[in-house]
Amino acid sequence: MSTYRELFRTPEFTPMFASASATIAARTVSGLALGTLVYGATGSPLLSALSMFGSSFAQMIGIFTVLSAADRLPPRAATAGIAVLFAAGTAVLAVPGLPAWGMVLVVLGIGLVNSVAGGVRWGLLHEILPAERYLLGRSVFNMAVGVTQIAGFAAGGLLLVVLSPRQALLAAAGLNLLAAAVARLGLSGRPPRAAGRPSIRRTWQVNGQLWASPARRATYLAMWLPNGFIVGCEALFVPYAPASASALFVVTAFGMLTGDVLVGRVLPQRHRRRLITPLQILLAAPFLLFALPLPYGVALTAAALGAAGYSAGLLLQERLLAQTGDDIRGQALGLHSAGMLTMQAVGTTMAGAVAQILPVGAAMAVMALASLCISATLAAAIRRPITVPVHVG
Repeated sequence: MSTYRELFRTPEFTPMFASASATIAARTVSGLALGTLVYGATGSPLLSALSMFGSSFAQMIGIFTVLSAADRLPPRAATAGIAVLFAAGTAVLAVPGLPAWGMVLVVLGIGLVNSVAGGVRWGLLHEILPAERYLLGRSVFNMAVGVTQIAGFAAGGLLLVVLSPRQALLAAAGLNLLAAAVARLGLSGRPPRAAGRPSIRRTWQVNGQLWASPARRATYLAMWLPNGFIVGCEALFVPYAPASASALFVVTAFGMLTGDVLVGRVLPQRHRRRLITPLQILLAAPFLLFALPLPYGVALTAAALGAAGYSAGLLLQERLLAQTGDDIRGQALGLHSAGMLTMQAVGTTMAGAVAQILPVGAAMAVMALASLCISATLAAAIRRPITVPVHVG
């Protein structure tokens, strides 16, 4: 069984991890700074929230337009270039007097670029690591996202004490440039995984072939929908417990980290396929309790337990890789990443709409019930043996 020490001794894993962590930290700091800037200028909570998270909606545009670039660009150049584009977009947001429509366009542009970033990153990770270590490596990145976001929000809050929001945006742009430099200097040059130029036509062609397989279609739906509905539950933590929502977010992050460690490091290969649906049930079932008047300690425990179920996503990614050929692996993983972020944005919007009608706790339970229904519907398809991977000529 691989260890974390062996993982970081693998050539190129450490610089890739460092570059990705710097990018995540930059996105966290810039989101907080931009939300603060927009709220100060408009006084609108909606516009502030959209400025922080609205780029996720641009992922859907990327799914249908630019996703083929994930396999048709040299991975090192693409990784560094994406970080440079993030830096440029973040710096533009810091320009004084930038109109609201200009901010919207830049935020959407960053989201469009980000739709390719997931495919480039996870396709490259599969090249850097042996197949048997991919799940462990992916779990480390998942853990890093939680830790880096917590640290990024803390650092962003401190920066906004001593700097203006625009200055904090420039600091985030600097972090993106650091990520680009680490990727350029620490990664080896590799050819693209597939021949030809990126194009909208090629993106549609590969997406169509990926989606044509019932087995892969079930895998994608299982990765997107249950997860997105539960993110909607978490989006209601603030109205559920306005004075102590931060503790709910902290225990949720802890639950995610614990689940990723157990699945990535401890769970034997022979048990992985059969545990996908049970983990998805664990993801949603504790949130049904929020329909009841819960003691705060019980609510914290339920949130932590549920978050451990996010680790089902690791097992589903492993399943997707086994169903997909090398020449389209980046686009397959990019479709997963962009679709997941899009569904999280949709789930958040749905949860907010339900909470306009029902009490917040009941709205969380409704979202959890929807997640359970989807997981139950897909359970039989997920249990089937993995079919031969598809290769696109």
